Amino acid sequence: MEHSDDNLAAFAEHGATPLPAATVEGRVERDGARIWYATYGSGEPVILLHGGLGHSGNWGFQVPALLDTGHRVILIDSRGHGRSTRDRKPYTYELMAADVLAVMDRLDIQKAAFAGWSDGACIALTLASQTPERVSGVFFFACNMDPSGTKDIEPSPVLDRCFSRHAEDYRALSATPDDFSAFVDAVSEMQRTEPNYTAEDLGKIRVPVVIVQSENDEFIKHEHADHLARSIPGAAFILLDGVSHFAPLQRPDRFNAALTAFLVALEDEPKGDAQ
Repeated sequence: MEHSDDNLAAFAEHGATPLPAATVEGRVERDGARIWYATYGSGEPVILLHGGLGHSGNWGFQVPALLDTGHRVILIDSRGHGRSTRDRKPYTYELMAADVLAVMDRLDIQKAAFAGWSDGACIALTLASQTPERVSGVFFFACNMDPSGTKDIEPSPVLDRCFSRHAEDYRALSATPDDFSAFVDAVSEMQRTEPNYTAEDLGKIRVPVVIVQSENDEFIKHEHADHLARSIPGAAFILLDGVSHFAPLQRPDRFNAALTAFLVALEDEPKGDAQ
């Protein structure tokens, strides 16, 4: 039976399903932060980058599915999120992309596929644009290329439940458990001003890409997702029916089918250096 949590009631109460035991777990010291990471399984590497205010545990429904398809899964808590720390530097997607590269270097991973969710997708966009030699392909879920792609937020019970879960998880995982409000303000400031890519920038991306948009996304405009898919050479577009910005939690079987299909197709791509 398909898992269903459309209103996020189960997520608000329990979080995503717990992650399996990690193969490797550690932290990388980089530029004023300690970045937490964990790896699971073996095979072709895929790095999962979570959304803003969340943490790697939000991928709990995806990790087992990817292990079942023979992948090595790498999770990274973005700086200041989850178990990762930060200093007082403002958040930027470039700063967090550099953190990802530091984890890859620590794990001796030269190149990996990426699945990015919201802010995680913006981090992956930075990587695909600036360091394509480290990126074999990107599954962009709920991505924007500039702040104009985001909607005005309309309060809802689903957003309230998600926010309360993020607050509770932050208190449980963070090295600064009392700083949630300041954390939200800092992340929100980044989201108001970044990323800032143009259609010309996207036209230079030369890695395999799929743009994935939910039918009822609360944050990203549908027409903006269409624009990304048209602007990136060879990009595919997938619309997930009946779900929102939280599709990996609401209908994980549906989300996982799209993700694993992309990764299977990616492995059939001719191997070679990025252009």
